[in-house]
This record gives sequence, C-alpha cells and structure tokens, in this order.
Amino acid sequence: METSQKKLHFISYSNLNKWDAKFYLTNETIFNPKYKQVLFGNFLSKASIEKVKIEDGKKYKILGVRSYGKGVYLNRESLGKDLKMKEYYKAKPNHLFWCKVDTKNGAFGVVNNKLSDGFGSSNMTFAEIDTDKINVDFLQLLFTSKKIHSYLDSFVTGTTNRKYIRPDQLLEEIHIPLPTLQEQQEIVEAYFSKINEANQLELEANNIDQEIEQYLFTELGISTGNKIEKKKGLNFVEFSQLERWGVEYNLNSSNSLLSSKKFPNKRLKDIVLINPTTTLPKVPNLQISFIPMEVVSDDYGIVTELRNKTVSESKGYTKFMEGDLIWARITPCMQNGKSAIVKNLENGLGVGSTEFHIIRTENANINLDYIYHFLRLDIVLKDAMSHFTGSAGQQRVPKSYLEELLIPIPEYHKQTEISNHLYQLKDQKIKLFKKVEQLKHQANEEFEKAIFQ
Repeated sequence: METSQKKLHFISYSNLNKWDAKFYLTNETIFNPKYKQVLFGNFLSKASIEKVKIEDGKKYKILGVRSYGKGVYLNRESLGKDLKMKEYYKAKPNHLFWCKVDTKNGAFGVVNNKLSDGFGSSNMTFAEIDTDKINVDFLQLLFTSKKIHSYLDSFVTGTTNRKYIRPDQLLEEIHIPLPTLQEQQEIVEAYFSKINEANQLELEANNIDQEIEQYLFTELGISTGNKIEKKKGLNFVEFSQLERWGVEYNLNSSNSLLSSKKFPNKRLKDIVLINPTTTLPKVPNLQISFIPMEVVSDDYGIVTELRNKTVSESKGYTKFMEGDLIWARITPCMQNGKSAIVKNLENGLGVGSTEFHIIRTENANINLDYIYHFLRLDIVLKDAMSHFTGSAGQQRVPKSYLEELLIPIPEYHKQTEISNHLYQLKDQKIKLFKKVEQLKHQANEEFEKAIFQ
C-alpha cells in the first residue's frame, strides 16, 4: 500500500473542478502546501464596466498591458477620429486588466489610480478585484513569476500568435495559492524592501556618470555650453574660437565642445591613429580573439567575453591589437556608449564588428585610457549624433568626427592621474550595479521561495 501511494495521486471529490490530470499534478507539485489554493473567481468577479462611444474631437488614453507581469501602461493618447474601434471600455482602479485574445507570458495588470482615466478596446477585458481577499500588489507580483507564467500558459488555447485564457476559464478553473492578507502584506513588503534598495543604488550608480563629467571638466578647466548654437538668420562666431574658414565646420562641429582654458586642446587625428591598418600574420590556424558588438557592455565600458576565431574565419571583420580602443559607430550602439580598451587578446590580436572605430596610440605622451574616458562622456555621444551619416536605422558616426574632435591634452602624468581616478569611479559604479542585480535576484528568489515548493 505504501508503494502504491507513492505512485498514485488522490484528489478529494469536493476539490475536483475539472477532468485534467496534468492540472492537479502541476498544482500539487509547484505550490507551497502551506497556503490554501483558491480559484481566481474567489477574489475576482465580472466587472461592471462603462461602455463609451468614441467622439471624433475628444482625446482618449488607450491602455495596454505588458507581458511578464510588467502591468498596465499608457499605450497611446489618440483623438477619437484616429481610433478604428468606436466603442471602448472605461477603466476603474483596482481592476485586473488583460487582453482576452492574447494572455500568454503573464500579460495581466492591475489598474492603478493614475491610469483609471484610461480606456480598453473590445479586445481587452476587466475583472473586479476583491481587496478584502487579496492584496493588489501581491496579485501583480504573482504575474512576474516565471513559474506562474509557465503554470498559466498550460491553460492557454488558440493559434501560435493568439494564445489566450477565456475570462470564464480564469475565474472558474485556475487556482493560485492565497496566503492571508497579513501574510500577503509581509511578502510584498519583503519584496519591495529589496527592490527599493536596488532602485536607490541604481540611481547612485547612474549619478556617477555625472560625477565623472564634473570631475573632468573641473580638473581640465572645461566650460559647458561652449558649442556654437546654430540659429536661423545670422550666426556669430567669436574670433578666438575660429580655427579655420568654413561655415559648416564652425556651425556644426565639435571644435569647441571640450576646449580647456588650462591645457592645450588638440584634435584626435593629431595625437592618435584612427582606424589604422592591422595586418594579421599568415600563420595556419592562428588563434585570435573575436569581439562582437553584444559583448561590449553599455554600462561598464568593458568587454564581457572574449571568443576565439582562426585567421581563416576573420575575413570581413574589423581588426585590432592589444591595447586598442574600440568605439561603436552605429546607432543605437554608439548612443549607449559601447566602447572599451581591449585586453588579454589571444596572441595580442583581435577581430570584431565592422561597426567599430579603432583608436590606437604610438605616442609616448598620450595615455589611451584618458582618451577612452572622453569618448564615453554623454556630452560627446550626444554631439556625435548630430554628425550621423546614412539612412534611418543605418546611421553611423563618420571617422571625420573623431578626427576633428578637440580635447584637452595635459602632461602624461596628469592624464594618468585623471584616468586612474575615473577608473576608480567606474569600479564603484560596477560594484553598485552588481549589488543592484544581487538585490533584485534575492527579491525574486525569496518571493518564489515563499509561494512555491
């Protein structure tokens, strides 16, 4: 009998809601038996929703809902005449909102007070939440869980692009674990305690970018707002800023963007090599490092992974050497600051995306790490965008932009001092982001540990 009990699963007849063995086995397996399992219909009911006829001259806030529990959001604001459907449903606070023709991957959201003046189309549906039984934050949090996504998706029907759970099916057939309101509140508070701490650290990490810029400008005597503003009609250029004759050069250039009053300002083309030729040795099966665009970190400015290639596989790639600076020239990678000094290359050689500009120094008076910090500045990245060439979606920063970029060049020891301090700030930023990731992971892990076995 003991052996048969290990193989047989018994369900009380009073709890038998549907003929579906997978449903009961899944239910028994994943949820914490500490909590009572209830139907969604235990705390949800059909909502009383106002149907609104759309008027051409009025503006309407149209709501949408994101997958993976990211909730309700303002999809767009449209005039009535621009809406194809002429009847919409008025949202209310604390209503569950989802798309009744596409409900896979946790695409459910709770309507909050800020979005309660929004509208849902006839493809969307609402249910009223009984807040005396369930905490709305706890409910929304459930929809962020990958295990809940998998569990709910086991109920969906429909075609590949239109997988859905019927409203009546959600209310009458699907169970979830429901702790007491007090327990729900404790779970929510524990989760958001870590998330709020993570958000605060993330803000501190992002503020380091401003600290880096301020430090550079102060140390080098750079004044912000030096760039000449192009205006309609007459444009005046101070004689002290006039380096060469040319209207376009003076009205649309970075020649005064970072100019210093303390140190000499030099164009990059006069102090470094930009896109130099790199010749790979003709050695059979020579191993070299491969760096595609995706392994260059936006936030940290480092190469997160080195891959290997042989020389025979390197055709069509940008070639570089140990210690070179790679700088993305294509949108949106350039705007995200994808750049890094390449180190620890296999045989001191590397290949990568054709969308990298390569910067190299053979000048003993130039510290390339110092240049690297300048090319990651937000002010430089935004200025580079004004020099894009190419069609939309394939825009690039031309080599000429880097060639003409003026930056202050102090003595080598000062470059090194500045660079070392900025690396310390960057290391601090990396540590903060790692702590952010750790806290978010802990928050999700502890939540799932509370709800699931």
